Amino acid sequence: MKKIEVIFRPEKLEILKEKLLEVCVQGITIYQVSDCGNQHGWIVYHCGSEVMMNMLPKVYLMTVVPDESVDTLIQLIKETVYTGEVGDGKIFISTVDSCIRIRIDETGNEAL
Repeated sequence: MKKIEVIFRPEKLEILKEKLLEVCVQGITIYQVSDCGNQHGWIVYHCGSEVMMNMLPKVYLMTVVPDESVDTLIQLIKETVYTGEVGDGKIFISTVDSCIRIRIDETGNEAL
């Protein structure tokens, strides 16, 4: 199993959710987050004071999928959230050793 974590632009959330449901991703967790990436922000002036604005609104999406689904899912995510501009986001992939569905004590891929 692999955990896929994606940080991306908020305006891409609804279309990404729809596409993930179309390919039968079993569950997703979503957070609204602030992000400071390679762009390092910009300076604005507020009431005569210089203010560094370096935190941008982003969405954090996490899901766990079987190993055989990873490549297809990553390609779908990249195509969906891509704009070609700075700030498109990042995808992190990590191995999950185990998954347990508490309600019926299933484990492994069946618990997803």
